[in-house]
Amino acid sequence: MADIRFRPLWPGLVAGALLVTGAAGLAVYRPAAVGAEQVATAAIEQQIRSAMANPVRTEQQRARDAYRHPLETLTFFGLRPEMTVVELWPGGGWYTTLLAPVVAERGKLVVSTFDANGPKESGMTRGARALNERLASDPKTYGKVQTVLIAPPDSLTLGPDNSADLVLTFRNIHNWAAAGYEDKVYAAAFKVLKKGGTFGVEEHRARPGVSVAESIKTGYMPEDYVIKKIEAAGFKLTSKSEINANPRDTRDHVGGVWTLPPTLSQGEKDREKYLAIGESDRMTLKFTKP
Repeated sequence: MADIRFRPLWPGLVAGALLVTGAAGLAVYRPAAVGAEQVATAAIEQQIRSAMANPVRTEQQRARDAYRHPLETLTFFGLRPEMTVVELWPGGGWYTTLLAPVVAERGKLVVSTFDANGPKESGMTRGARALNERLASDPKTYGKVQTVLIAPPDSLTLGPDNSADLVLTFRNIHNWAAAGYEDKVYAAAFKVLKKGGTFGVEEHRARPGVSVAESIKTGYMPEDYVIKKIEAAGFKLTSKSEINANPRDTRDHVGGVWTLPPTLSQGEKDREKYLAIGESDRMTLKFTKP
């Protein structure tokens, strides 16, 4: 008998397909009815792909998709277009560019920022100016993004209590730990989230057995320590993923995580070696506010 192959009308829906007998007596697969949740997932994936294809993204931003896996990461965190999303410490706005179009029509994106005209020049003031410039650069993409001014550790209000559906942080925890106010950030995230809301975390992952103090210096953080700290703030770890894992990363570089791309802090020294490793090994954790 000839090899009969089939392709479901909806990717990933082989399970639940119905087996019926066709007119010629051959087995014919027909997909079962598509549920509302599956339709919603397919729709959000398409919106994220559209955001990834946005012409406002630079070639440098697009090149990092292979390491940062935005489609898989945002889907894992449960992003939906009707959500109120708070992005903590957005840096240059790499994820802001992807989040903003998805929630623009039905939801809201709030990004934390610092005083761009603060009395003391610092990485925070420079970062705030860079973020402001990005948000002003393309009103079509960023026009509805809202900002909330913070001044850690004293001022960390991220919005009205119980107002956000999703709080996200990407590769920031080592900075909070080094500054000594990570607990205050977690408490602020807990306050702004609705009951049942999600706290999505991506962070550089340290080698097992390395002390917290030593890890902080390298930019990597112990996964068990991060989980313990966030759960101590009242959250419950509900899921973890290896989406952003990189087994090629030995996590023992002389210059810490910044040795790897995109920073490449060692310049031309062993540049090809570090490019071959790629970006850091990262934990991806999903917490819920009970």
